[in-house]
This record gives sequence, C-alpha cells and structure tokens, in this order.
Amino acid sequence: MCGIVGYVGSQSALEVVMAGLKRLEYRGYDSAGVAVLADGGLAGAKKAGKLGNLEKELADRPLPSGSTGIGHTRWATHGGPTDGNAHPHLDNAGRVAVVHNGIIENFAGLRAELEERGHELASETDTEVVAHLLAEEFSGCADLAEAMRLVCRRLEGAFTLVAVHADEPDVVVGARRNSPLVVGVGEGEAFLASDVAAFIDHTRSAIELGQDQVVELRRDGVTVTGFDGRPADVRPYRIDWDAAAAEKGGYDYFMLKEIAEQPKAVADTLLGRIDADGSLTLDEVRISASELREVDKVVIVACGTAFHAGLIAKYAIEHWTRIPCEVELASEFRYRDPILGPRSLVIAISQSGETMDTLMALRHAREQGSKVLAICNTNGSTIPRESDAVLYTHAGPEVAVASTKAFLTQLVACYLVALYLGQVRGTKWGDEIRAVIRDLAEIGGGVERVLETMEPVRALARSLAHKGTVLFLGRHVGYPVALEGALKLKELAYMHAEGFAAGELKHGPIALIEDGMPVVVVVPSPRGRSVLHDKIVSNIQEIRARGARTIVIAEEGDEAVVPYADHLIRIPATPTLLQPLVATVPLQVFACELATARGNEVDQPRNLAKSVTVE
Repeated sequence: MCGIVGYVGSQSALEVVMAGLKRLEYRGYDSAGVAVLADGGLAGAKKAGKLGNLEKELADRPLPSGSTGIGHTRWATHGGPTDGNAHPHLDNAGRVAVVHNGIIENFAGLRAELEERGHELASETDTEVVAHLLAEEFSGCADLAEAMRLVCRRLEGAFTLVAVHADEPDVVVGARRNSPLVVGVGEGEAFLASDVAAFIDHTRSAIELGQDQVVELRRDGVTVTGFDGRPADVRPYRIDWDAAAAEKGGYDYFMLKEIAEQPKAVADTLLGRIDADGSLTLDEVRISASELREVDKVVIVACGTAFHAGLIAKYAIEHWTRIPCEVELASEFRYRDPILGPRSLVIAISQSGETMDTLMALRHAREQGSKVLAICNTNGSTIPRESDAVLYTHAGPEVAVASTKAFLTQLVACYLVALYLGQVRGTKWGDEIRAVIRDLAEIGGGVERVLETMEPVRALARSLAHKGTVLFLGRHVGYPVALEGALKLKELAYMHAEGFAAGELKHGPIALIEDGMPVVVVVPSPRGRSVLHDKIVSNIQEIRARGARTIVIAEEGDEAVVPYADHLIRIPATPTLLQPLVATVPLQVFACELATARGNEVDQPRNLAKSVTVE
C-alpha cells in the first residue's frame, strides 16, 4: 500500500529517498514526506497530494544536506490526506521521525496515555504515537533499535515502522509485523523499503525480514533481531530484474507496457516446468506426494483480480483432478468459520505476496492443520515464506495498480497446480499433461495475435467514454472473465460495471438492459461445449432485442454470433479451459483506453493501492 524508503550511506539521502519514492508511486498514495538527519538535527517536509507537491515544497524551501534519511508515500487510514497527517511524524522535541505502513489497532489507548503524560499530538494518525513512544524509550536507553523493540512489544495490529533519531545520525531502524519491508545492502550504504524497486538502481543484494523483526542499518552493516532482542536468522537473496524492468519503455503508461509483456510473462512462467523425466515440477514443494493424494478438498483464497483467477482455476482443478474445489474471498474466509482439516489443501493467490486479507486466511488455514500452496509473483514475500509449497509466477515487476500480466500468469500457475495435482493423484497421464503444457506454450502467440488486432477495440472504447454503465456476460470459464472485465472498468474508468453469469440474466439482471446500453459477451467455443455456446447466443439475442449494444468476444471461425454482434472481437481458438488467457486481453485494452479517453490516471487510479497490506 504506502511506500517507505530509508537510507544511510555517503550519498545525498534526500536524492536517494525521493528517487525511491518515485519508483513506489505505483503503490497508490495521497500524500508524501521526507526527513533528513543534518547538522545535529532533523529537517523535513511533507505535503498532501502527489510527489510533485512535495518536490515544489523542497524547491521553495531546500533541506540541508545529509546522508541519512527516510521518506514515505501515504494512503490515508487514520485521518484524511492532509499536510498534517502526512508522514514523517515527529515527537514534541523534533528529535525522532517515524514513517509507518499498516494500522496500529491500540493507538487510541496509547494516545490517551501519552496525553496524560503531557505529550501534545498534532495529527489524527495512529502513527504519531510511535514517534512519542520512541522518544520516551530512547531517553532511557539511548539506543534507537532497543527503543524500537520496546515500543513494538506494546503495539497491536499490522505495521511496518522506519525511524531515525537526531542523536544517532548514522542509523536507520525499521520494524516489521504483517507488513512488507525489505533491506538493500550496498557498498558502504544500506537501504530499507517496502519494495525492492525503491533501491534497485543502487543494489541487487537484498535481505528478507521476517515476522516481528527489527533491523538496524548502518553504513558498515545490517543487524536484525526479533522484538525480544535475540539475533534473528535472515535470508539474503539476489534481485533478478533490473531498473529498466520498472521503466515504461516508451509506453505512455506502465499498464500498456505490462499488457504488451504478457506473451513473455506467460512463457517465463512455463519455463522449466517439465523435468528430465518428463514430469511436471513446481518451485518449492514441502508437501509429500502421499499427503497430496490424501487431499479431499481444495480451497482457493484470494482477493480482487486474483480471486477471479481462482474462480477459473476451480474449473481446471475439478475437471483434471476430480477433487471438489471452493473459491473464497480471503477477506471473508476466516470470519465464516470454514470447515478445514489436514486433508484440505488451501491455495493462496497473491501478486505481491503481502496481501493482508490473504495472509490472514493462510494463517487461519494453517491453524486448522491444512497445507497451504502459494501462487505469487514476488520472491521472498511473506505469503510464500509461510506456505508449505510455492509456485512463482515470473511476470516481472508489475507497476500499474490494475493487474494485467500478473493475472495471466496467475492463471497459468493455477493450471500448472491443477496438472501437478492430477499427476500426483494419477488422474492425468504424463502425455495428457505434456499436451496441455504444449497448448499453454502456444498461448503466448495467441496473446500476441490478439494484441495486434486491438485498434478497433480502442476506437470502440473511445466511442463509449460518455456511457455510465457497461455490463459483462459470460458462461463457464467466461463468467470469471466477465467479472474481471467489469473490475478493470471499475478500477480504471470509474464506471458502473458488472459481470454476470449469462444464464442468470432472466433471474433479474435483464431488467437493467435499456436502449443503447453496452454489453460485453464472452462467448465459449462452439467446439466441445456446443450446448453452452448455443445458450449464450440465445442470451445475446435476448439482450439485443431489448436494445443492448452487443460487444461480442468470440473465437475465430465462430460464425453463429455474427448476426447478433454490433461489435465483434475475434480471439484465437484455444482449448475451452484455456480460453480466459486470450479472452481477457481485449478487456484489459478496452478498460485502459476508455479510462484514457475519460482523462483518468491509468497507472494510479483514485483511492486504490497496488498492494493492500491492511485488512
């Protein structure tokens, strides 16, 4: 969600921190601020709005030069997006500065205690209490890392904290509980950030921080302890992409770049999945084959776009493995007392690996004795670390808030998991699995063909920019595609958009149809499931008879839909279960172009963040 950057070294801290915050803009934010240690004290600036406002403030009132600093882009939780609520927050003496992601659930009680002791708090945030608590603890121990440990033991909730103190000018301290924080290690310098993108220009050497850990950064090294003060084991790793991967590469928006990268992302996710014996392999599996053969239920937990990937995965898992599969919104999962046990396999899908709702669902599943398999795009993130098995999608960095290539690679990963379960349980023969893998390998070319034919879709989107509502219909795996298409339009165009199972039309939604209303219909292949195809053609006729403007997505060679399509979007013929990989792409382009035509910010839609790290 929010972006955090910390730096200690020999460079200008302000330049490093501001550049890092710029790279983290994609996470979504509504204010920004920085603090630098210089001349024996703290100097800082913070402004509501985009980084440009902060940059103007710094140009008008330059900060003194220093080589230690912190910065933050905030997405408001406690208190509105104002200058006063922006981070960093200071203690009353102006000696401590703190930035924070997450929510401190017991802040109200802590604030009341502080005010009773004479502290004056200037903001509405939960964060400010930490600055005051750190100041109190530091006065007793003169050690910022120890002060942070003492304070963290009093905090409840999910949080990442990064702090500096004027009395320790060459130290940055961070703390992590249920919220992402990663360390970058350079030559004579060190970095802290909520995402490695913030420091990728400077180093590719990183360290994972675990749950309930405090890190102390100095120029000559990094020290990690638990909240209890005991030394902590850490896992260094190498970042396998460079700064260029997070740049726009000539595209107007990151989203356009990421849509164009989908063929490669799909291919990369498939790379190396068949071993020398011809068997399918995943990345890390700490679940035995015997345990997988005992699984009697699969439960998929995810949020947003990842949830739609899970809905599609259900069709593949049940078809290929004959195991019953449920798909749950992670935010609702643990609150309904789900029935889980040692024979349940929970699949957690998250692009960032830090999605708080999904992480809490994962932990609940493990408490019930279930095994957890993670599908994730971010190596070393929390969800993979806390899972029993991992399949990494190799989409590369996805910067735009609205997910595109992460979704397609999540679908590929879900298919691979379904095939792997089929392999282990003996419901799919090796040659059958390899045939599906070959079909998946050809999908990248199909996505490229779709992208080459998108200009009419862009023109159509521009012509509909004035509309207030777009509906989406689908059947079978086309239904989750319809949901995803509607979500993209909500996220980007700020339009009323809904996805329906086409068979549900006559049970209520058809009342929404009025003259000229755009309705996007995802048509299943006429091959194999011709009954479904015939039924959705009837649905198209029903809505067209009531004045709908029909936008039909159908595979090449399907002539039955032609008389009923006001606009026809062709996609390559694919096996039924794999059709979402090509059918989703026109909807991504459609939403992006319509949002552009409406003058919206495509990469950073209002009110949204890339990674939701609070419940």
